[in-house]
Amino acid sequence: MSSPVGTLLRQWRQRRRRSQLDLALAAELSARHLSFVETGRANPSPAVLGRLCAELDVPLRERNALYLAAGFAPVHTERPLDDLGAVRAAVEAILTGHEPNPAVAVNAHWDLLAGNRAMARFLTGIPRQLREPRVNMLRATLHPDGLASQLRNHAHWREHTLRRVRRQLDRSADPELAGLLHELASYPAPEPDEEPVPDTGLVTPMLLGTEAGELSLLYAVTVFGSPRDVATDEIAIETFFPADEATRDILAALAATEQ
Repeated sequence: MSSPVGTLLRQWRQRRRRSQLDLALAAELSARHLSFVETGRANPSPAVLGRLCAELDVPLRERNALYLAAGFAPVHTERPLDDLGAVRAAVEAILTGHEPNPAVAVNAHWDLLAGNRAMARFLTGIPRQLREPRVNMLRATLHPDGLASQLRNHAHWREHTLRRVRRQLDRSADPELAGLLHELASYPAPEPDEEPVPDTGLVTPMLLGTEAGELSLLYAVTVFGSPRDVATDEIAIETFFPADEATRDILAALAATEQ
């Protein structure tokens, strides 16, 4: 049984560390009315609920849950990537245009939605059990049977990855992410004798040992602005860049062998 809409709103307000007065002013409500909504003495209109969700930066999937709890129909659609038209075209353009460097599109749980040929080279050796029902990029990276043995800065990357999941969990309150975080944290920790990560002065790279040589990769994340669809709200495109000339040359050479 789902919680009342007022309870859910209070939980989101507390998660965002906002006071009733601060949120009420931002959403153009009286603090008294917001208090009545949170305690169940008043039911928010769709317009009020929309303003509160916007101010609290509630993910679209959870906004639908709030509308349902308030007795309204969900506002935001959810379509698969293949049905997203211009969004799908934009994803493909970024992935293809990023060659010969690896890039992927993932959902809010880091499940692989699409990837370019450069990324496919890194995933070919992933065992079947890490591919079903679909590849999860964080699982594939940190699992002992995945890329973990190739990570030259395993301890750093494990810490960095767990921190990313915690931030996403704090933003979304997604129980599936809580399960993923628990699973990733349960993987064997790396040996304590890992060498210090080289200081690039800007960003700490992922160091990955491959048959073609050691790669040093930086990554950036792209998301869509002003999403109206749940899937679009949850898509992130992760693009990897060479952090040094040696990596640039290796990635270019690997791409040339397939032409």
